[in-house]
Amino acid sequence: MATQPTTGILNRMLLRKTVEQVQRETKTSQLKRTLGPWNLVFLGIGCIIGAGIFVRTGNAAALHAGPAVLISFLIAGFVCALAGLCYAELSSTLPVSGSAYTYSYTTIGEFAAWIMGALLLLEYGLAASVVAVGWAGYVVSLLGDFGLVIPVELTGPTGHVIKHAVGGELVPVLVNGAPITYLFNLPAFLICMAMTALLVVGVSESAKVNNIIVAIKLTVIIAFIVICGAFVIAHFGTLKANWSPFIPPASGDKGEFGWGGILRAASIVFFAYIGFEAVSTAGQEAKNPAKDMPIGLLGSLFVCTAIYILVSIVMTLIVNYKTLDVPDPVAVAVDALGPQWAWFAKLVKAGAIVGLTSVVLVLMYGQTRIFYTMARDGLLPRVFATVHAKFKTPWVNTLLVGLITGVAAAFFDINTLGDMTSVGTLAAFAIVCLSVIWLRRTHPEIPRGFRVPVYPIVPALGILTCIALIFTVETRVLVFFAWYTLAAIILYFLYGMHNSRLAKGLDEEEAPDMGEYVAPVHTS
Repeated sequence: MATQPTTGILNRMLLRKTVEQVQRETKTSQLKRTLGPWNLVFLGIGCIIGAGIFVRTGNAAALHAGPAVLISFLIAGFVCALAGLCYAELSSTLPVSGSAYTYSYTTIGEFAAWIMGALLLLEYGLAASVVAVGWAGYVVSLLGDFGLVIPVELTGPTGHVIKHAVGGELVPVLVNGAPITYLFNLPAFLICMAMTALLVVGVSESAKVNNIIVAIKLTVIIAFIVICGAFVIAHFGTLKANWSPFIPPASGDKGEFGWGGILRAASIVFFAYIGFEAVSTAGQEAKNPAKDMPIGLLGSLFVCTAIYILVSIVMTLIVNYKTLDVPDPVAVAVDALGPQWAWFAKLVKAGAIVGLTSVVLVLMYGQTRIFYTMARDGLLPRVFATVHAKFKTPWVNTLLVGLITGVAAAFFDINTLGDMTSVGTLAAFAIVCLSVIWLRRTHPEIPRGFRVPVYPIVPALGILTCIALIFTVETRVLVFFAWYTLAAIILYFLYGMHNSRLAKGLDEEEAPDMGEYVAPVHTS
């Protein structure tokens, strides 16, 4: 039954899909409860391990925390655990595709859902740009190993000074006494365009291919830890100087070393945990959600945090942390092993490229499906739900997503893109935690396969910690986020409010059909 039209600005902003309506939309799904706790743990590990560890760890260490970046991983993991438990309750209560966007639509209301959709553009769209920049860094490094050199001016963010490592630090490259700058990042732009073409045609990862890619990523990371760890042990007497001091003294600037830098780095490495919510989306397939979901969430977070800490220990001991402000920090570390390990360096870089290619594809896929869902709800123009007659994919919004991610990856630096992604994701997680509190108060009678423990402390603490990490980022990023949010709010009142299908009393079933929907697999 269609929802009746609603009038009044506040009532419109708080207009919600009913739980019954959401459940009706998913009746066609016949999910079997086949996943045990270990299945969920491995699902989480496969989704979490990825671009974050290959790309952003170096930036966090070089610019903010130094070797103490491992403490930042502990802090970020704790915040993710709080949000993850909230995701678990919502996924076991509202078994629906659409992720946090639909959770918000069903609990807080349409305005919150719109804001969540805008935040997810930062979490998915700009995250794909970050990964594309990292991918480009590893490709440039690997091609260089084989003597193939892309002009350096075409491998970085527009206007930024080109630097190279000298004496344990990155220093500007000078020509006739003046520093030279990048034009744009061509490889990063090209990978975004290639993935856009694949998504338009309809090429998606099968479970088997995805499992192979996950295995490659894990093998590369474990091999890095074992081989580089052995190198560190053998040369510890010399390398230990790279950990002096372990926590570099604060410079006086916001978030630059000291404990302030550790907190700042936590908001950066938070990127490495994006994807853990994939465990929560499997709530309806867990054999015993009340028992298995917390094991899957916390178990995968614990394992991945341990892996991240080991990687950061090895990385910051092999090379000085000041040299890690690059898109490919793992490549920098393995190159430092010496020419006798050149074969290993090539394998690590090749493995990273394979894994990151998959991540760019999946993140862009996820963003196109979020736009598609919003267009079906009438909150975005119907054209974004237009399905290609031959390929049966939402080709218009796929082209838009490809253009956004490609341009961002080509012209912006990885630190700015990563900070924007982290801020958007943290804000989205805070709304998810709020949704749990809201739904407990408005619909306490709904059966829940899993309930957040120590309620309401856990969701409240999740909200506070997410907000706290948001305010550790640079002021310029916060200013951008404020303007971005304001623009999203204005667009809602100019377009979304007047075109919402829910407000007009139209059912989801009347929206255009795109065929079989495949939920995106999140990998960071």
